[in-house]
Amino acid sequence: MTETVVLAEVLSEVRGQVGFITLNRPRALNALSLGMVRDLMGVLLAWQNDARVLAVAIRGSNKEGPFGAFCAGGDIRFLHQAGSQGNPQLEDFFTEEYALNHLIHNYGKPYIAFMDGIVMGGGMGISQGAALRVVTERTKMAMPETAIGLFPDVGGGYFLSRCPGRVGEWLALTGDTIGASDAIAGNLADGCLPSDQQAAVWDALASQTFADGAAVKAYVASKFIAAGADASSVRAEIDQYFALPGVGDIVRALESADSEWARATAATLRKRSPLMLHVVLEQVRRARTMGLADDLRMERDMVRHCFYLRPGQSETVEGIRALAVDKDHAPKWNPARIEDVTPEMVAPFFASPWPAHSHPLAALA
Repeated sequence: MTETVVLAEVLSEVRGQVGFITLNRPRALNALSLGMVRDLMGVLLAWQNDARVLAVAIRGSNKEGPFGAFCAGGDIRFLHQAGSQGNPQLEDFFTEEYALNHLIHNYGKPYIAFMDGIVMGGGMGISQGAALRVVTERTKMAMPETAIGLFPDVGGGYFLSRCPGRVGEWLALTGDTIGASDAIAGNLADGCLPSDQQAAVWDALASQTFADGAAVKAYVASKFIAAGADASSVRAEIDQYFALPGVGDIVRALESADSEWARATAATLRKRSPLMLHVVLEQVRRARTMGLADDLRMERDMVRHCFYLRPGQSETVEGIRALAVDKDHAPKWNPARIEDVTPEMVAPFFASPWPAHSHPLAALA
């Protein structure tokens, strides 16, 4: 008789003066389940008032062991199932995930994220609020939600809108993947650590004596190296095109340009959900003048509408079906063309379904 051992998906322990968290769902690239969100919230709340813990360090794992992949996002298969069947845990997932994102941004102790390998979607939500965001030469960072008919949530409006120039609009609309140097240049990471040095730095945090949390953070930062040349030679083009007033203007200008980058970017945008491209551009531009709590409340409104605004016509359910369930990569977007999206289709995403006092995230400050 064989016994099946189910390992915890979030491993946490205090060693020395530091609280250590390892995301332990490697086969799913550590995609966040509702249980993982709840475990993370519980651990962080417990450590917030624990005098033994000066700082928190978080990493992912791959099939070979620690590091290698940080977090690929939310569990989109669960989102498809829950969104298709009306499972109320869908609502719980987003409310609790966004509350977790808010806690991390406002955490009372240094929270240090080792963002090795894939860092996408929900993985950005549990790392962008870190006091120290550590990338490696293996980092693959993106907010690819428009490919599944969603929008860059988990505070994406807040942190993408604060990238320099129009980098935020570019990343939000295209879902393009960037590496360490572009992440640092885009204010989405603080420094680069060689991937083969992560384990030594991680273990040193457990064995050394630190005066305070700031000293823990400073120790990790002291190990940073130059991330190499900034790969974004197209920064001027990004700022030129993604500052245009609307999605149609952006795509037309890209398609009429003579650069290979511009045409490839236009082709990428043509594959994304036309409706959600318009919604996302509005999201990022609204978020520029918002604090984090207000942005998360706006995104909570938006995600409710993504699943329930148009019964039986959810862009998100259809996008996940095409990418991750049936894997035919042929989503039937509605409307099918960028040119067919009207302002009247976009506006409802920004109307809250709740009065302010009853909003699921009303308590966030």
